[in-house]
Amino acid sequence: MRKFLLIATCFLSFSLCAQRTIDVLNYRFAINLSDSSNRIYGKADIEFRAQQPLQQIEIDLAKYDKNGKGMQVSQVGRYDHRQDTLAPRLSFEWLSNDRIRIDLDKPLAKDQEARIWIEYHGIPRDGLIISKNQYGERTFFADNWPNRAHQWIPCVDDPADKASVDFIVQAPYKYQVVSNGVPIGNSDQVLPDGNRLSHWMEKKPLPTKVMVIGVARFAVDTVGFLWNTKPVTSWVFPQDSTSGFKTYAQAFPILEWMQQYIGPYAYDKLANVQSKTIFGGMENASAIFYFENSAKGKGEEEALIAHEIAHQWFGNMATEKSFHHLWLSEGFATYLTHLYLESKYGESLLKARLQADREKINEFLSSTPRSVIDSAANYMSLLNANSYEKGGWILHMIRRQVGDANFRRILRAYYETYEGKNADTDDFRKIVALITQQDWSAFFSQWLTLKVNPSLQIQWQNNSDEKSISLNVTQLQQTLPFQLNLALDLIQKNGTKKRIKIEVHKSQQLFSIPTGSSIESIVVDPDTELLIDKLIVTQQE
Repeated sequence: MRKFLLIATCFLSFSLCAQRTIDVLNYRFAINLSDSSNRIYGKADIEFRAQQPLQQIEIDLAKYDKNGKGMQVSQVGRYDHRQDTLAPRLSFEWLSNDRIRIDLDKPLAKDQEARIWIEYHGIPRDGLIISKNQYGERTFFADNWPNRAHQWIPCVDDPADKASVDFIVQAPYKYQVVSNGVPIGNSDQVLPDGNRLSHWMEKKPLPTKVMVIGVARFAVDTVGFLWNTKPVTSWVFPQDSTSGFKTYAQAFPILEWMQQYIGPYAYDKLANVQSKTIFGGMENASAIFYFENSAKGKGEEEALIAHEIAHQWFGNMATEKSFHHLWLSEGFATYLTHLYLESKYGESLLKARLQADREKINEFLSSTPRSVIDSAANYMSLLNANSYEKGGWILHMIRRQVGDANFRRILRAYYETYEGKNADTDDFRKIVALITQQDWSAFFSQWLTLKVNPSLQIQWQNNSDEKSISLNVTQLQQTLPFQLNLALDLIQKNGTKKRIKIEVHKSQQLFSIPTGSSIESIVVDPDTELLIDKLIVTQQE
């Protein structure tokens, strides 16, 4: 996901960790939309497994408020699994934090499965964005990240709780529906009242942050088929069909490259969709939503498309356990975008992008000292240079230390281990340690928990023998010293370069380095391999 492109809507951010008393297995949402009002009518079937003995469960749902926004629940019930029929209605009550507490008609034992249904209606105050596009046409686009899904669907709005999902959408016939997964059966039915009924099913478990529907007038183009079976399509407003199809066609070679580099693409299709998302792009599983003007065909969206496609592996299939580890999603997508563009345009572009990222990170930290693993309660505030650019830089430094082959093994092993699951930073650290057979505790601690980057002062001079130099390296940041592998190019008077690497791990260190001849100048970090804040290099006479 790219950071805000449009004005973000307000929402309440809260911790959901205490809610993990159930593990949702499947959602089935039946949603009715109309042009007569913004009110939606829904029925949610929720199949779940008890994580402990239960008599009550809690489900996230935005309560109807004094402004007329939010959801009202008509009734709640349970299915009888033996007959797959409706069991007696269940009682429920609204809690103060946009949740409903449901009393089960009989207790559940640990690991016992059950299935409930909730009928509800209301006007979403967020989550499902009902508006008009730039051509004045009405559109409906879900925009769930980070925990805004409960604004329009009953769910466990927590990235650590993944479930398969069905969306069955009834809307005026002029609209087409795109969603996660693939269309099921006769999924484009014309109903007696003239509405269209569409059914999409995603069998792969997803976090709610990437469960979506998009409903609008679309022109649709099939770009190609991955493995001759998985369609890659473009969904754009009809007015932008020529430019939009050209822009989104870039997705196919990007998808092929990501699959070759990381591993098989997990979903059964990829739809790239022009939308009304508040973000530049939103990586919804197998149905990526892009901002409206992305379909204008200006040739500027290749990096954005690569970023969102990378999320299909990291963020969607291998998901962070909590938003506090968001770098495992955004940092990975950021760096994989760099890798893709490097493979296509060369290493000079990679260096330029990393240098720009480094400037952005240091500017951010100078005004907002924060660690990458961030316990901020406002999840939107995590969309910052730490999660994106610094997360990508951390991966780049790992790559440079272990080499390209081992770095790819690390990414593939991490993905294979946590595909369809959730991970945190320490889980990733263990994968790095396993592949390299080294201890990475200090590396992860300094780069992910310290709220600064290292600043270096390097003083050097030619020694009297003119065959060696003295190098004094001081770490200037007000923290414990970093452990750094620092590369330097020593430039002789005839222009010859000598590359050396030194290990810096103290606040101040003195090095004597043989050179064979007098040195004219020094270039620090010549290949853009180290995330440095301030750098002061002086020659002493």
